Amino acid sequence: MRNRPTPRALLAAALAIGALTACGDDATGASSDQLSVVAAFYPLQFVAEKVGGDAVHVTNLAKPGAEPHDLELNADQVAQIVDAKVVVYLKGFQPAVDEAVEQQGGDRAFDVSTAVPLLDATDAGHSHEGEEPGGEEHAEEAGGKDPHVWLDPTRLATIGEKVAERLGQADPDHAADYTARAATLRTDLDALDKEYAAGLKTCQRREIVTSHAAFGYLADRYDLEQIGITGLTPEDEPSPQRLAEVAEEAKEHKATTIFFETLVSPKVAETIASEVGAKTAVLDPIEGLQPGSSDDYFSVMRKNLATLGPALGCGT
Repeated sequence: MRNRPTPRALLAAALAIGALTACGDDATGASSDQLSVVAAFYPLQFVAEKVGGDAVHVTNLAKPGAEPHDLELNADQVAQIVDAKVVVYLKGFQPAVDEAVEQQGGDRAFDVSTAVPLLDATDAGHSHEGEEPGGEEHAEEAGGKDPHVWLDPTRLATIGEKVAERLGQADPDHAADYTARAATLRTDLDALDKEYAAGLKTCQRREIVTSHAAFGYLADRYDLEQIGITGLTPEDEPSPQRLAEVAEEAKEHKATTIFFETLVSPKVAETIASEVGAKTAVLDPIEGLQPGSSDDYFSVMRKNLATLGPALGCGT
């Protein structure tokens, strides 16, 4: 693991930055009439912006194109956490954020894993041949839970309602507006859920071979089986034995597509695809967007569905 500044050192630097910005907008960039919200990574930014509307200013700690698992905070980002009125994060997903929240989050921090029960890593990943997809190290960090909860639209809708409650507590004047926007978000996410249920109802195959085990909630919601080449974190290195096991399962299930994602190298997926005579395609876990992307959660989820249908032989 790379060395990074201690939370205490970052906090001291953040407080110094805070002193310099005390006379103007805070470190998050929120104006005086906006509620400053810090989101730990993209799906939480998406929810906070949808629920908060113009009444909030949302800062995402994970920049576009960066792998949020690996986030290391600088002093400016810690200052943003210090100044935020609400911090929305997912405990166990980003250790650096957990440390900063523990130091300075207090009752301003909202852990979205308290809004909905998380799946156990083994349940979410459908482990094979006795191998847990999360890997021992990450399973310990995350309490043995799969953090990728946003890939189930119905669970994300519940998170949206809880975020609305927290925003309303911090900003009572707009509480009714936050509640109304959360209801609209649920309606939209329920419609997306129905699209997925219909699109994946009748498929020749129900197994998805993925570069890392991020799709447990998608599999759980839509009766799919995830075969993760690596664990819950994409930087996990699969052993030669694991590669052989996945290749064998892919052949057994007649997989036509091996899925990789946008923020990590496709090399492992390409290796398996070459071994079994399959093609590769992007299945995005939506942990973050690419720089300059015009996509949002809804458009990426719909692209995923459009990719899954042909790959699994759905509706044929």
